[in-house]
Amino acid sequence: MSIPPLASDLPILVDAAKIEARITELAAAISRDYQGRTPHLVGVLKGAWVFMADLVRRISIHCTVDFLSIQSYGSGTVSSGEVRITKDLDVSIEGRDVLVVEDILDTGRTFG
Repeated sequence: MSIPPLASDLPILVDAAKIEARITELAAAISRDYQGRTPHLVGVLKGAWVFMADLVRRISIHCTVDFLSIQSYGSGTVSSGEVRITKDLDVSIEGRDVLVVEDILDTGRTFG
């Protein structure tokens, strides 16, 4: 069994300042584009929650949040192609402005 590398052992692909700047830009765009409305942000667990928290803190209009957990990998590292919802939304999104916050987009089947 191999031990995963520590965060300090990994190369930095995008520095923290660029990520912070982009989050601020996205929050400003959401605040502008949804002015007068209440967007409902749906974070896909578990990977998106930290990014979503940073994003929501910077959105200047009222918004609501919920989380969804989806699995297609099982115990492997390759998608099975079959998507299973392991945690559904807590509230209905019918008629809402929904923004999905996801960390990995690979097969495109999650929301197909």
